[in-house]
Amino acid sequence: MFSPSSLAFLKRLLDTPAPSGFEGPAARAWRKEAESFAVNVRSDVAGNVMAEVNPEGSPTIMLDGHIDEIGVIVQYVDDEGFVYISPIGGWDAQVLVGQRIRFITKDGDVLGVIGKKPIHLMKPTDREKVCGFTDMWVDIGATSKDEALARIELGDPGVIDSRTLDFPNDRIVSRSIDDRIGAFVVLEALRRYAENPGKARVVACATTQEEIAWHGGGALVCASSIGPKMAIVVDVTFATDHPTIEKKELGEHKLGGGPVLSRGGLISPVVYDLMRASARALEMSYSIHAVGRDTSTNADAIHIAKEGVATGVLSIPNRYMHSPNEMVSLLDVDHAATLIAETCRSVSDGTDFTAR
Repeated sequence: MFSPSSLAFLKRLLDTPAPSGFEGPAARAWRKEAESFAVNVRSDVAGNVMAEVNPEGSPTIMLDGHIDEIGVIVQYVDDEGFVYISPIGGWDAQVLVGQRIRFITKDGDVLGVIGKKPIHLMKPTDREKVCGFTDMWVDIGATSKDEALARIELGDPGVIDSRTLDFPNDRIVSRSIDDRIGAFVVLEALRRYAENPGKARVVACATTQEEIAWHGGGALVCASSIGPKMAIVVDVTFATDHPTIEKKELGEHKLGGGPVLSRGGLISPVVYDLMRASARALEMSYSIHAVGRDTSTNADAIHIAKEGVATGVLSIPNRYMHSPNEMVSLLDVDHAATLIAETCRSVSDGTDFTAR
């Protein structure tokens, strides 16, 4: 399992507010940790951070975990100082009702609470309606528009104000597991690879804008810069071990059941076979996610970068995705880092990525 310092870094990373387009604080935390053991740690114009091990090795393997999270952005302030927000990323607005919001401003954090009409004052028909973003506001305690705008600006980002919680059975809960946990896994995998490097040059990447960028976001920029032959994208997937989930649609993926390997669609069969072989060699539990088309991860952009990249996807089962209380198993996270490091050691210049 993880060292105390790695767990402390994970919680620090999860608790850092950094929604899509405003990833700087989390990226800086990731970079500082990477600089403790990796080489050639650098950032680019898209805000991605990259860290290498075995820089003279070949071929190049890219490990991708996006470091952004969903959030909100200040859209409008009315004359009474109430703040109206728009989503950053894919929200179910219902989970925002009654929450506290932490806005990130140039002068420091500003706290607010989500307000809406009390149920006592609603008409019976209104009680059955879904609440949208324009039906809510954020109260920051201001008494006028001028006072509010002296504390926040239009375009300031925010996140739900919450902290990581430890749960029984090696589980943790956080608002930003999608996909701060992936950014953590790729760096932890790089750390473990560095302890016993193989032939490959391995570059771990904390990439930006995944939650908002259908064009590929920071991952496409990063892959084009690095020029990898192979990539492993680490993201979360839906755990199917809780009520209301249909396993016939998503497969069977449970917390503590190990990493999830994607197969099919745009996934490289070579990379899939490498990861599966490593899992079997490690006698590690895993499950398979069948992919008929795209993956809704950074793999969709990375696999067509430059002349093409042999790309695989490894996911962490996640309960309650895009909510204030996403939940994963630390055992799955630990096994994912070990499996990726071992897979990277199995790659050499003799690995044929064209094999179908």
